Amino acid sequence: MTMKKFLQNILFYVLYGTWCILSLLPLWFHYILADILYVLVAHVVHYRHRVIDKNLAHAFPELSDVERRRLKNRFYHFFCDFIAELVKFSTMHPNNIKRRMVFHGAEQVRDIINDGQDVALMLGHCGNWEWMTSYPLWFEGADAGFGQVAHTLENPVMERLICAVRNRFGSQTIAMKETLRWLLQERAEGHPTILAYISDQVPTWQNIHHWIDFMNQDTPVFTGVERIARKLNQAVVYVDMQRVKRGYYEAEVQVITRDPNSLPEFAITDDYFRRLEAAIRRTPQYWLWSHNRWKRTREEFNRKFEVVNGRVIERK
Repeated sequence: MTMKKFLQNILFYVLYGTWCILSLLPLWFHYILADILYVLVAHVVHYRHRVIDKNLAHAFPELSDVERRRLKNRFYHFFCDFIAELVKFSTMHPNNIKRRMVFHGAEQVRDIINDGQDVALMLGHCGNWEWMTSYPLWFEGADAGFGQVAHTLENPVMERLICAVRNRFGSQTIAMKETLRWLLQERAEGHPTILAYISDQVPTWQNIHHWIDFMNQDTPVFTGVERIARKLNQAVVYVDMQRVKRGYYEAEVQVITRDPNSLPEFAITDDYFRRLEAAIRRTPQYWLWSHNRWKRTREEFNRKFEVVNGRVIERK
């Protein structure tokens, strides 16, 4: 073991131990800390306020400046609660998290995997998407592989820490570039899979194959979930997450299709974003407005790139 790896191990155990000790505090105490954090984030630091203001102005042009400011503050409140809930999540008892993160329609997914078909779960940055990683608790006894696709963090210690929290209920965190290999490996071992994707992120330039009108803006979108679902004949399921009240969420399972190749190209992706936009407009404060979602434009894409044989390449 190299010295660098040794030091990273030490730092991980120190951070993880501290995180777990803090998480043992009652949730109500974490919410007191979240209220204090809100004052700092919203009124002192003004965390990513320019991005949030721009996103809200484009998404809700019909609102007044005062209404958008109130919405921004409600988002800041939720965002601080989200951080508190993430810390608490690392030591929550399974029965407690099942009481607070309820899945409706899980039997539909169980029926699909019992038929031997893989399931792609599509969700967005709505509600507490980190608590979503508790979904294997609703499929106890099922002979299936569970996972969630995520970007790999640049800091290896933080990557290990976050994965330890996400994976505690039996799922695996899969790097995006490893997705297909993991699915094929699980299939080779005879296990149907349930793999969750947060699909409302910004694609890289080379991964832009489709644009839609999303939240009043011309938006490049990921199509990788649809392409994999078609390749492996997976069922595609949307997870509609709602915050019932502080510390309580409900996720409704909505089957988009069990026969992906029967639908036109991009129909699955379009369906997902229609459902997601409806969820955002229902309770907009619970979506991640601090994410710079619309930093790529079609004009810049057309100027710098072209599509040749289905591949995005830079213009010479």
